[in-house]
Amino acid sequence: MIRVANAPCSWGVLEFGIEGRTLGYRDVLGEMKETGYAGTELGDWGFLPTDPARLRSELDTFGLDLVGAFVPVALSETAKHQAGVDAGVRTARLMADAGYRDALVILADDNATVPDRVVNAGRVTPGLYLDRERWEALRSGAERFSRAVFDATGLKTAFHHHCGGYVETPGEIEKLLVSVPAQTMGLVLDTGHYLFGGGYPEAAIGLFGERICHVHFKDCSATIAQQSRSGGWDYFESLRNGVFCELGLGAVAFASIVEQLRARRYDGWIVIEQDVLPGMGSPMECARRNREYLRTHGL
Repeated sequence: MIRVANAPCSWGVLEFGIEGRTLGYRDVLGEMKETGYAGTELGDWGFLPTDPARLRSELDTFGLDLVGAFVPVALSETAKHQAGVDAGVRTARLMADAGYRDALVILADDNATVPDRVVNAGRVTPGLYLDRERWEALRSGAERFSRAVFDATGLKTAFHHHCGGYVETPGEIEKLLVSVPAQTMGLVLDTGHYLFGGGYPEAAIGLFGERICHVHFKDCSATIAQQSRSGGWDYFESLRNGVFCELGLGAVAFASIVEQLRARRYDGWIVIEQDVLPGMGSPMECARRNREYLRTHGL
């Protein structure tokens, strides 16, 4: 059965350390529940309680499940792998000790920290790809991370491709997946990042099939994406201008994606993400409209 969650990033709680006021976690959880969601992701470390018993108690209070946690790691830098593994294991232990044994650790390259990729998000060209040595560092880092998390906690890892990081384009995603065993690491398909990164997310389901164990529903405005490319906007300027818009207002073919997920008997979570910067719009009303949109697709 497909269940629908949301994530703190839809309320402006982002991993980039951007200044600005965001709601406290109890307000965010309350608005998630009120707008019709069944679960949440963890958000940045420390946004939700980091004591397992308290974390479980707070989520139970709002009737929400915990479905996963995003952990960015500078995978192309071997010297930073151990710190990444430590963060992944710490995050996984929190979720496991709180009783969320089916939650996923969502690994990503440390997006938005490499200037060339930030400046060229949505228009990556071959000159911006990693060389062989650093690609091998990224591949081995992802595998090491995933194995360490599973060995320590029994929780599985799924990789999240992300604009502004070193695994953004469909080709980069495929290259990583063919080099890391399926039993070691799955894939988070993020529809908005896949489209902005140069692919068609409805085609990704056929390409990556059983590797997809978690799905982020994010829409992407084709008009704003094109303005970003022609205007040379960086990743954050694209965000500020609303490249990731409300569901149904962009170019992602959600009807086809839902149909394909059902045909494959996908029974994981769909997590709505509408990245907003602190102070942008009304997250609660966006969350409500996004939930209503998914109901038109039977979710």
